[in-house]
Amino acid sequence: MPKMGDEITDIWAFLAASPLLWLTMTLVVFQGSLWINRRLGGSPVLHPVLISMGILITILLLTDTDYDTYFDGAQFIHFLLGPATVALAVPLYENRQQIRALLWPLLVSGLAGAATAALSAVMIAYLMGAEWVTLMSLAPKSVTSPIAMGVSEKLGGLPSLTAALVLLTGAIGCILAPGLIRLLRIRDDRVKGFAMGLSAHGFGTAQAFGISATAGAFAGLGLTLAGIMTAFLLPLAVNWLPTLMGG
Repeated sequence: MPKMGDEITDIWAFLAASPLLWLTMTLVVFQGSLWINRRLGGSPVLHPVLISMGILITILLLTDTDYDTYFDGAQFIHFLLGPATVALAVPLYENRQQIRALLWPLLVSGLAGAATAALSAVMIAYLMGAEWVTLMSLAPKSVTSPIAMGVSEKLGGLPSLTAALVLLTGAIGCILAPGLIRLLRIRDDRVKGFAMGLSAHGFGTAQAFGISATAGAFAGLGLTLAGIMTAFLLPLAVNWLPTLMGG
């Protein structure tokens, strides 16, 4: 007669082979993380995505499930990141008059922000002795996941590592942004939103919409500019990066 433990193992092996399990698990864990975050007062330190990451990593470790198996189920959510990013064009269109009036300052600050985000991270990691594959995984960490993972793969980095770094960057940006905004006495919602989208991609954009629709629209613009500039310019910059590093 089979033991209860063996039956549970067999059932888990059957369920684990289904992509639907990990899709459902991701959605359930995120909903639970949202509830936890609300119960704790909505603290940005305990961002729902960070809580979800911790819970899902623990589940994968306890069940000895590799990332590829998990991603087979969760890839549908990953696919939706692209359409969600494109949907940010709606608030951009609604604020097109303000954006047109500030076009050149936005382009210059967008380029400066994207370059600083990539170069500062790479140089710090290089000085700490990181390998090339780590540097290339780190370089696009300040843009939205679909773009960051594609750029990372093209540069020879690890897309899975880049995805984790993107999430951490966004979460840290959301934690630090309110304090920095108060410290710098920024009153203009356009500046708040653009800075948050540029530095904390989708996380910052979601938080900016909590400030105002205008802040959210300019955050979407910052996210978009950072993504476009990183996708086009970072592969070109990599060609002279070894020279800059003295290698």
